[in-house]
Amino acid sequence: MHITIKPVVIAATLSCLGLAPALSVAAGNQAEIKRGAQLVEFGGCKDCHVPFKMGPKGPEKDAARGLSGHPADLVDAAQPTLDAYWNWAGSATMTAFVGPWGTSYSANLTPDKETGIGSWRVGDFIQAMRTGKHLGAGRPIVPPMPWQAVGSLPNKDLQAIYAYLMSRPAVSNRVPDYAPPTAPIAAK
Repeated sequence: MHITIKPVVIAATLSCLGLAPALSVAAGNQAEIKRGAQLVEFGGCKDCHVPFKMGPKGPEKDAARGLSGHPADLVDAAQPTLDAYWNWAGSATMTAFVGPWGTSYSANLTPDKETGIGSWRVGDFIQAMRTGKHLGAGRPIVPPMPWQAVGSLPNKDLQAIYAYLMSRPAVSNRVPDYAPPTAPIAAK
């Protein structure tokens, strides 16, 4: 006797077992995920969302942390003094930035449900990229995140980015909250 189990049955079973992240990868369109990977590479998302670490030849991407954003385990050092000429700065990890907008930290883009975007739906992701607001309605998405450029992509490309992000390993990493500016930039 030959039994054929359809992907829909597998997806439903995974869903009932509470394995939703596995569902998105198992049922995900591989071509869409591949397109999302290309867009993430081309868009430079890993430049800020994958932390740097010090390697034998200097700074290098910490692949073990994936697209987990600013490392929660880093204690913030004193921020540099900014003036009208040098009006923004970035951390050595390339995941924290300070400027006229305040202090921003690269978000955790992994499918971790508690600290990443694992509880987001594709519509939430698209809305955030279109509006520049966290979850499409919350706090502003601030520099240097180029949400305006990302948000100009067609829906199918944003869906592909989302599918790729949901296919990555979940990394538990609670990124610090955005901090508004405390003082105006000093004039030179």
